Amino acid sequence: MEFLGFPLRNNLFVAPMAGVTDRPFRQLCKRLGAGLAVSEMVTSNSLLYGSAKTLRRADHAGEAAPVAVQIAGADPAMMAAAARHNVDHGAQIIDINMGCPAKKVCHVMAGSALMQDEALVGRILDAVVAAVPETPVTLKFRTGWNLSNKNAPAIARIAENAGVRALAIHGRTRCQQYTGEAEYDTIALVKTLVKIPVIANGDITTPEKARQVLDATQADGLMIGRAAQGRPWLFREIEHYLKTGEHMPPLAVSEIHAILMEHLDDLYAFYGIETGVKVARKHISWYTKGLSGSAAFRKMMNTLPDVRRQRGAVHDFFLRYGAEPSHRIDADNNKEALAA
Repeated sequence: MEFLGFPLRNNLFVAPMAGVTDRPFRQLCKRLGAGLAVSEMVTSNSLLYGSAKTLRRADHAGEAAPVAVQIAGADPAMMAAAARHNVDHGAQIIDINMGCPAKKVCHVMAGSALMQDEALVGRILDAVVAAVPETPVTLKFRTGWNLSNKNAPAIARIAENAGVRALAIHGRTRCQQYTGEAEYDTIALVKTLVKIPVIANGDITTPEKARQVLDATQADGLMIGRAAQGRPWLFREIEHYLKTGEHMPPLAVSEIHAILMEHLDDLYAFYGIETGVKVARKHISWYTKGLSGSAAFRKMMNTLPDVRRQRGAVHDFFLRYGAEPSHRIDADNNKEALAA
């Protein structure tokens, strides 16, 4: 398919997630079936451009096009400058964050908190689009501020009028955070109101759910976030199901083992050994969740301080399973996995 002038494998997008969608994760998801992956949120504060965290988040070396970078902030001029800075450093799509519900973001009137001020939303979008006229600008936002104020339709119209080229909508309000169930009626309504592409996001956890959300919203694509943590192959499973109506065979645990070991090596190379070991712990937790004995393994894993012992422990854990199908889980861990 084509999206904003770029050829994509499909209409399945990796949602930007702070602390998750770094370059190794984005590249892995693309290899395992995602059409496009959006970077972690990059600050619009120019004073932080040189920080280690911001430099890593802006590192796109070797990344397959299109490179999509999400920026966040509440000042139109600073957001415009951030857009220009990131385009100058390799961004081919600029995404604006008005969907993050985190308190540290919303307390400075950024992220989804911006939806309370539609006039400010308009000024920010106008400024960013004008700052990078040759680069597509997209917007990620929520259905509204709270259940009484679902103003996604108004925000969508403002965005389209400003020249934003595509929208991604999470089917929850800011006040819902990630609780309850995502609703898709608001996304479906927005789809009828604008002519630009609309991407549906929220609770897309299985191939069947992906089909249901596309049918319910008539969206142009799907954005998947938390469900891909520890399951980056979910994209190719959904891709296969949408094309054929059939499920792929479940991965053997040995396949998960191989994917995880490759991911770990990429994390060590990207972050350096000390930080890489720390970042790897959460990914190991996600990959192993639901497998028999994984709760005790994850507790032990968090005590291991170096690459040799971390890789060795992961290798030993997975060797127990051989080529067994990955759906083998025990009851206690199943409850834990479903609650995650």
